[in-house]
Order: sequence, then C-alpha cells, then structure tokens
Amino acid sequence: MNYKLMLRILGQTLLVEALCLVIPLAVALLYHEDPLPFLNTIFLLAITGTILARVKAKADFYTREGFAVVGLIWLALSFFGAFPFWFSGCFSSYTDCFFEVVSGFTTTGASILTDIEALPRGILFWRSFSSWVGGMGVLIFTLAFLPKVGGRTQVLVQAESPGPVASKLVPKTAQSSKILWQIYLGLTVLCTIALLLTRLPLYDAVVTALATVCTGGFSVMNASIASYANPAAEVVVTLFMFLSSVNFAAYFLMLTGRVKQALQSDELRFFLTVCALAVLLIFGNILPLYDTAGHALRDAFFQVGTIVSTAGFSTADFNLWPTLSQLVLVLLMFLGGCAGSTAGGIKCCRVLVMGRCGRRALARLSHPRAVKVVKLDGKPVEEDTVNTIFVFFFLYVAVLAAASILVCRDGFSLTTSVTAALACLSNIGPGLDAVGPMGNFAAFSPMSKWILSLTMLIGRLEIFPILLLLLPTTWSRA
Repeated sequence: MNYKLMLRILGQTLLVEALCLVIPLAVALLYHEDPLPFLNTIFLLAITGTILARVKAKADFYTREGFAVVGLIWLALSFFGAFPFWFSGCFSSYTDCFFEVVSGFTTTGASILTDIEALPRGILFWRSFSSWVGGMGVLIFTLAFLPKVGGRTQVLVQAESPGPVASKLVPKTAQSSKILWQIYLGLTVLCTIALLLTRLPLYDAVVTALATVCTGGFSVMNASIASYANPAAEVVVTLFMFLSSVNFAAYFLMLTGRVKQALQSDELRFFLTVCALAVLLIFGNILPLYDTAGHALRDAFFQVGTIVSTAGFSTADFNLWPTLSQLVLVLLMFLGGCAGSTAGGIKCCRVLVMGRCGRRALARLSHPRAVKVVKLDGKPVEEDTVNTIFVFFFLYVAVLAAASILVCRDGFSLTTSVTAALACLSNIGPGLDAVGPMGNFAAFSPMSKWILSLTMLIGRLEIFPILLLLLPTTWSRA
C-alpha cells in the first residue's frame, strides 16, 4: 500500500473542499449572517489539507490503493463537511450534522431537519451545494483542476464513478473529468435560468437547480417543491431530474455530433421505456384521487422522476396513494437511473445485463450446446463484468438486509425500517410511512443514524470502496 500517496491525494481533496466552502461563506456574508461556521471549517481544512498535500510519495498507484483512498476521501469530506452545521448551533448533535452532510455529499436528500426554513441561508446553501459537489464527484473535480496526483488516475475514476464500467470520454483522464464537469455545470445553469423564468426567487432558483441536477433533492422549503405551488417550476424540475438521470456520456456524444449513436443506447431506451410504463401505471391508478387528469399526470411524472432519478423532491404525499402506485415507486427505488449519471440505485445497465443473462440461462435449457453472448449496445459484455454485476447485486441485497435489521431495533414499522434503508442505500431520500415525503429521519436513534450514514456512503460509492476499507487484507503491505 502506498500510504504516502494516499495521504497526499487526501490532502489535495481536502483543500478542494476548503475552496468549495468559500461559496457558502460568500452567501452567508451576502445575507449578513454569521460567517464563523465556514471560516472555522475552512481554517481546519486548510491546515490539515496543506500538511497532507506536502507528503512526498512515489507515483506507484494501483487498484487497491485507488478504491481504499476513495473510501477514505468520502469519509474525511463528510467528517469535515459536518463542521459548518456543528459550528452554526442549528443542530442538536454532531451525529445529526454528519448524517445531514453525508446525505448531501451522497446526493441522498434524507434529512433530520423538522423546520428547514428556520435555518440561515448560508447553512442551507452549503447543504445543497455539498450535494451538487458530490453529484459529479469531488474526486473527479480534483483530477480535473489540480495537478496530476501520480500513478493510474483512471483507477480513482473507476472507484468513484457509478456503473459497472468506467470509460473515458477522451484519452486523458483529467480532460474527461473537465468535460463531465462542463456538461454538469451547463445543465445547472440551464436549470437555474429555466426556474427563474418560472418566477422563482434567485436564491430559491439557484439552490433548487443545484439540488435538481445533482439529483440530491435538498429543498429550502419544509414542503419541498410543493411549497411554491408553481406548476411551471414543477415541470422544469421534472425535466431536469430526467435529464440528470441519463448517462452524461450521451450528452458528450450529442455535443460532438454523434446524436444517432447516443440515442441508440440500450440503457437509455430501457430507462425511457420503464419510466413511461411507470408513469402510465401510476397515472391510471391515482386518477380517481384527483379533480383533473392534468394534475394527476403532473404528479405521476414528478414522482416517477424524483424516485427513478433518486432526487427525493416531492409535490405529493405518495404515502396516501394506492398500494400499486407505492409498489411501482419502491421498484423504481431499486432501479435508479443510468450509469454515468448523478442518479443512484442499482442502475439500469446492471438490471438490463442481469435480465439478458436470465434470458440466456433459459435459452441454454433448451439448447445446451448453443453459445450465447450477452450484449449491450451491440457489443459483447465480458464475463468478468457480468460476474462483477452479480456480485454487486448480491452485496447490494446483503447491505440492504443488514441495514434494515439494524434499523429495526428502533421499533419502527417494517415499512419504515426497510424503505429507510433502501432510500439511503439507493441515495433517494424519502421512503414510505414515517420516512415518506412528508416525514424525515429525525426520530431514529443516534446509532441508526450512523448506520444509515454509512449505508448512504456505501450506496454512493457503489459498495466496493467502503467495504474494502473493512477488509484487513486491504491494509496489508503485500
């Protein structure tokens, strides 16, 4: 293990976090709020980051170090990122601060806050901005805008990027990272402008756009998007939640004139088909509950978008919807968006590959000697990739089961406990029952909040980096 290089990368990333905190600091100053929570945290990050970034190390960097350092980075970012909340005095414990910032960085959107509107605007901005930074990945940001850390930087991207295969848009990793961030920033600017056109206030438009494009779902209003009673804003948020659930590589292809290639993606077609079917099922199921078909269709589109994108916004209390609609939403919680997007969940490409593997297994029963190859976008999927997908799915279910069992000790209903664990693992935010769109996670015990925080990190980093930290062999010198 190249511990020195890991510490240097960790230090550089903490310095990036310090720079990120300058923006909410400016917001706090703009609204004449106490800047000390941010100044104190920036000071701690600057000192710690500078010391670690000066560690001299050889540029020998391999897969084990890559996965391990990514896990450590996200734990460290969350540890320091919770300090503005803690210094502000708006939270009752560091546990709540840690839960809230982990929910931000992992773009989960789960919250322990019962009165969001009572918090200072600077603190609320950091809450949403942390989710925006975590959406594309702060480590990818580091690789894009800081000098090369040495060694195989693609390993770091692979360890942090969602999906079974991490591919570069261009040969250089740093250049690929810059392109992704440019697309990400472009979508955020467009979303902000669109929300301003719906007559949302500037602050609300910016914060909502940050939370929408990163599919984080943090709102500055107690009743989320429903508080604005603005159908046009709901349509804009719905559109950008779906756009943010698509593999960002598709936008790169479109911008470089390869529109046909982007639209031929098997995963994109599968994603759009599932979303359309889900909207139709829910619309038909909830129509009797609404006065107009237009309102029912708008709510169906919004809730499908917020769940499949794992954003976690809400315009309706789907706890009150029929069982069929709730079941469809729970299934979408498992699915999530496309690989290479800001969405969480298992990812559409994994589900598609597993489905095609199931079809291949059935075909072999009738034709044992036939050679069947699983394909995605017309290209064979390597068996190692297929095996990794099934291992991921097994670990996903195992983590979900373990988290659900541990959270059940708090005495909540089975629906609350299981959907709370699922909402955190898939980085969605709201679940059902007590953790539904009109509820929150405040009533959970401190131990459950730590468990759910770890579950959010495991889900955001696609399970492997965090679990590898727990293996003794990861830290051996061999």
